[in-house]
Amino acid sequence: MDFSAQLDELQHRVAEAKEAAEAAVTESRDKLRQRIDEAKVEVDQAAKDARQEASAAADSARSKWAQMKADAGAKMDDLQARIDKRGHQLDANLAAEDAAWADDDAAAAIDYASWAVGNARLAVLDAIDAEANADELANKAGA
Repeated sequence: MDFSAQLDELQHRVAEAKEAAEAAVTESRDKLRQRIDEAKVEVDQAAKDARQEASAAADSARSKWAQMKADAGAKMDDLQARIDKRGHQLDANLAAEDAAWADDDAAAAIDYASWAVGNARLAVLDAIDAEANADELANKAGA
């Protein structure tokens, strides 16, 4: 398994997310909505893939991770519903409350991503150790 390539891709996605957030601060609301729509397509596809993975996986560690991804996809569906609802709000107080909720969701998502990266690091190191152990035992058995 090429963990380095997967981690490079993760780092690239984080950099893209950071660039998008930095650019969005200065963009018009229309441009921001366009950016949100593009991100929705990506998240929807990832959630669909995760749901398929979860339904196809056996009772193993893979299915636990797939289920976690599917749960995150469901959370994104909830977020999308709130984004869609935002366009219909007319009250400034409701909009301010919605902004506070959105800020909290963003902070929680970043915390979750940080936690997921830590778990990915541990899983990668565990996989490398398991491969090294298997190689070591195979070498001993062959000697």
